[in-house]
Amino acid sequence: MSEISKALEECGALRFGEFTLASGAKSDHYIDIKKASTDPKVLYLISQLMAERMQVENIRPDRIAGIVLGSIPLAAALSMATGIPFIMVRKELKDHGTKNLIEGDLIPGENVLVVEDVITTAGSSAKAVLLLRERGAVVNNIITVVDREGGGKENLAGIGVSLISLVKGSELVKGRQ
Repeated sequence: MSEISKALEECGALRFGEFTLASGAKSDHYIDIKKASTDPKVLYLISQLMAERMQVENIRPDRIAGIVLGSIPLAAALSMATGIPFIMVRKELKDHGTKNLIEGDLIPGENVLVVEDVITTAGSSAKAVLLLRERGAVVNNIITVVDREGGGKENLAGIGVSLISLVKGSELVKGRQ
């Protein structure tokens, strides 16, 4: 069992039962990364593993982007681990405050690494990538804690984005159901 798999299991992020995912798909297990990202030891581990993968994959972004809400703690922790500033991408426009879909500084032409908690079909990730690109960002990579292997990697490849995961869903649930 990998270090991240063990940490996710130990903090209670892996749950079994009947769940409806954000994609609308039904699943007999749920990976609650919000539970993991509110545990400082697990959040720290995730940030360190993501930083290592960035080095291995030779990814050198100007900015890290987190999508509200689930991946914001991941983006903040990775920013602290690497010293790379981060931005927050909203899924919908708010009718108050700044009314920005992107919070934080984004300079057109910057290379942006999107971080995600869990990816199944990558629908919300693809929307965030397209929004960032509309604002002038260069987005070629997404790093996620868990790839549920629900077509997300292929869907992202279709828009020119590589998906890097710390663990695959099949590895996480193998032998635990």
